[in-house]
Amino acid sequence: MIAENLRAVETRLLAACARAQRPRASVELIAVSKLKPAADIRTAYEAGQRNFGENYAQELRDKTAVLSDLRGLRWHAIGPLQTNKAKYVAKSAHAFHALDRIEIAAELARRRTLGALECFLEVNLAGEASKQGVRPEDVRGLLEKVRTLPNLEVVGLMSLPPLTADPEDARPYFRRLKVLAAELGLPGLSMGTTADFDVAVEEGATHVRVGTAIFGARA
Repeated sequence: MIAENLRAVETRLLAACARAQRPRASVELIAVSKLKPAADIRTAYEAGQRNFGENYAQELRDKTAVLSDLRGLRWHAIGPLQTNKAKYVAKSAHAFHALDRIEIAAELARRRTLGALECFLEVNLAGEASKQGVRPEDVRGLLEKVRTLPNLEVVGLMSLPPLTADPEDARPYFRRLKVLAAELGLPGLSMGTTADFDVAVEEGATHVRVGTAIFGARA
C-alpha cells in the first residue's frame, strides 16, 4: 500500500509541476513519518523514497539508530524544537524546517559536527496563536542573527497556512511566503502538505511535506 501511495503522490507531483511548467526535480518530496513504525519507513525506502520528516526529536533519534543501515536516507526535522532536544536534530538531521528562535539556532550550531545543517525559518503568516513561527516583519532580523553562527545554513522559509477544507485557500499564503523569500534572497520554500501540496508546487514550493497520503492516517 505504501508503495502504491507513493506512486499516487508522484503522479500528483508530476501533474502540478507540469501545470507550473517546472521540472519535477525542482521539488523534493519529504515523507512525513512521525508516529509511524520504522518498518513503514523501510517499506517506503525500498520503494525509492529517501527523504523523511519527523516532528519529534527523540523519535528522530530512535529511528535514526534503528534504520542506520539504509544508505542515502535523509532525515528532515520538521516540528518545533526545545533547546534541550536540539542535540538530537544536530546529530541526525539533514535539514531543520522549523527554526524560529535564535536560542535554538545557537544550540544547533554548538552541537552540529556533520557539516552545515540546512535550515528553514518558520514564518507564522496568519498570526495564529496555535502555531510556532516568527512574524513576517521579524524574519529578516532572525536571518541576520542566524547567519552569524557556524555550522548552519539558512536555505529558505517554511510556513503552514490555516487549515481549511479548500486547498485553494492556502494559495495566498504560499504566494506571500514566496515573495518574502525572494525579498530575503532565499531560494527554498518548504510548504504544502497532503491537503494542499499540489497548490504549493504551483506556487513555487521546493520542499513538500506529505504524510497521510503516503502512510495513511495516524491513530
